[in-house]
Amino acid sequence: MPELQIPLYVLFLNIYLFTMLGNCAVILIIYLHPALHTPMYFFIGNLAFLDAVYISTTVPKMLIIYFKKRKTISYVGCVAQLYVYLVMAATESTLLSTMAYDRYVAICNPLRYHAIMNKKVCLELATISWIFGILYSLIHTGNTFRLRFCKSIQIDHFFCDIPPLLKISCSSTILTEMIVYVVGGLLVLICFPLIIISYVFIVKTVFKISTAKARTKTCSTCISHFLSVSLFYVSGSFAYFHPTEHNSFNQYKVNALFYTILPPLLNPLIYSFRNKEIEKVFKK
Repeated sequence: MPELQIPLYVLFLNIYLFTMLGNCAVILIIYLHPALHTPMYFFIGNLAFLDAVYISTTVPKMLIIYFKKRKTISYVGCVAQLYVYLVMAATESTLLSTMAYDRYVAICNPLRYHAIMNKKVCLELATISWIFGILYSLIHTGNTFRLRFCKSIQIDHFFCDIPPLLKISCSSTILTEMIVYVVGGLLVLICFPLIIISYVFIVKTVFKISTAKARTKTCSTCISHFLSVSLFYVSGSFAYFHPTEHNSFNQYKVNALFYTILPPLLNPLIYSFRNKEIEKVFKK
């Protein structure tokens, strides 16, 4: 639909610029202000960096092809795009569970918080998240590009993702799909239950707090993280329902658009508007 190309270009360019501005502002504020050099803000800074790279993996290329007659991507470019995209997605999933553990320690063991979540532990947890994301991506990228692609050279999507690549493969995709479900399922089964368990203990602790004001203050530190988790997993679950027909695959593309754009766009807003300390520093 050529008539929509310019309006969509303007829309997604503004979304991309706003997302980059928001995430870079969060990173800069945390880096420049010593009062924010705490475990919670260390992980928020990591999340902002992840989101900036995450959206940069897909949207800039999408903006370029809006005005190109030959809407192409090289084979190496496709491999690189899928690899980085999966690294960011898996690392973010792992990091969100790490942030849930951080909130659990802060609320359930406040007196021991700084002893448990010291600088070394924070660096180790962040490193583990990145290693997990890299290994996850290596498995899926290697598993996908071991296939032969001879049905078509046209990828029915706005970026290189596993489902549209499987559609154009002339090799058997049964093993590949099985690995996608098993490894992807393990990621969710490891990370999501850790988040749920952390919040169960947090809720139990909150109910033991005597005053309503203290309960509200304690809950406010978790609301931002809970919103980020909900946004990431809900949009992700909608995006990766397996499409079996043409119409459902078109719906998958729309869902994938929300999954790749909404979390990076909204996370800075969530952590800014729900966080009084960042608001104060931003005003200064």
